[in-house]
Amino acid sequence: MVNGLRDVEAKLMKGLLDLVILNYLRVSSMHGYQIIASIRRNFGVYFGPSTVYPLLNALEAKGYVKSQWDLENDRPRKVYSLTADGEKLLSFTESSLDHICQKLSTMTVNRALLNGSISKQLMPAVGAAGKE
Repeated sequence: MVNGLRDVEAKLMKGLLDLVILNYLRVSSMHGYQIIASIRRNFGVYFGPSTVYPLLNALEAKGYVKSQWDLENDRPRKVYSLTADGEKLLSFTESSLDHICQKLSTMTVNRALLNGSISKQLMPAVGAAGKE
């Protein structure tokens, strides 16, 4: 069961990887390896350069991130930062995900109501309250 849950978590991470990256860049500008290491450290999932760099390039092509070469270190590094459009996308997506989660919660409650499980759980309490 644990491996199955890890697989689901990894699939969710891959599907939301662009949003995870944008969220990291919301906090601070980062180069690619910092992003890779942060994802692995925080989520326990490894996405290598062959996944992260093409995604960064696509996000840059869409105008959600911008890059600048950092030539101050021993080796040049491309540092990515969030643009205003990237911030807008991230805010909209967070709102959309909140809405989806609320709908899922509502569906769960409605399903419980339809199945009668909530009313069965509440009935003893309701009956006890009426006897007071």
